[in-house]
Amino acid sequence: MRSSSNTTIAPESRSSRTASRFAPINAATRSARRPLWRRNKITEGADAFERARPLIETYAKLAKLIGPAGSGQLTKMVNQIAIAGLVQGLSEAIAFAERAGLDVESVIGVISKGAAQSWQMEHRWKTMHARQFDFGFAVDWMRKDLAICLSEAQRCGAALPVTTLVDGYYAEIQSRSGGRYDTSSLILRLDDQKT
Repeated sequence: MRSSSNTTIAPESRSSRTASRFAPINAATRSARRPLWRRNKITEGADAFERARPLIETYAKLAKLIGPAGSGQLTKMVNQIAIAGLVQGLSEAIAFAERAGLDVESVIGVISKGAAQSWQMEHRWKTMHARQFDFGFAVDWMRKDLAICLSEAQRCGAALPVTTLVDGYYAEIQSRSGGRYDTSSLILRLDDQKT
């Protein structure tokens, strides 16, 4: 099933003999300023994509045709769904290590070499541990994206129980004046909680 957000643009562009190019930059706020981290998704046909590729490759680390119109938007949704669960898991892992009295730097140094490794772990564990949240994609933006994901999931019949839960957690961060904090601020919810 295609995302409804882009499927109306593509037919209009075809009728006007232009190519529709939905090419979101998939990177955190800070990272988007560094061209190496940018990625593009072009979703309107291989010919249009190939014509655009030389330009995209001047600023993007990866240029990939995902599929027909709407596929890039859906891919962005998949990315945000994956990040939502991942950041919550990392928040819980760091909070647990702290409460257990472990040296968080040593713990991350070990587990980041195995199956738990992720970009979020590598680039956000220090700021999460220090409770500094001015380094990436804002909670307000993530909630906007998750609302799109949840709406599309309802439309296509996909179950997103963890994403729904984490979206609620981000709503709590917003209610604490944390809408402009980066997404790793989920760890703040755990500071007040005890079993």
